[in-house]
Amino acid sequence: MASMLRSIAAAVCALFLVIGLGVSSVQAATTEVKLGSDSGMLAFEPSSITIQEGDTIKFVNNNLAPHNAVFEGHDELSHSDLAFAPGESWEETFTTAGTYSFYCEPHRGAGMVGTVTVN
Repeated sequence: MASMLRSIAAAVCALFLVIGLGVSSVQAATTEVKLGSDSGMLAFEPSSITIQEGDTIKFVNNNLAPHNAVFEGHDELSHSDLAFAPGESWEETFTTAGTYSFYCEPHRGAGMVGTVTVN
């Protein structure tokens, strides 16, 4: 009888694993955005990205410093401090779906702007 109960318990556990009990196995991702393109242009690379709720963007200073990333109407996502050193970085996590416009304060007039779409 004990053997039969163990077999049933094992089958139930296997079933729970198969159906996943509604638990998502998707993990949050981190996407890198370069501040200044590899070719030396005043641009975010990429300048337009689509991520999922809970994902993070890592902003990395690349070329022609100084740079920052300011999100229109979202001080909580903005990084107004200027990055001067190559490789200097910071991360922002997006928890709410929507479209977020951002720009580099020193280079906005040169077209250094971008958008993040969070699904």
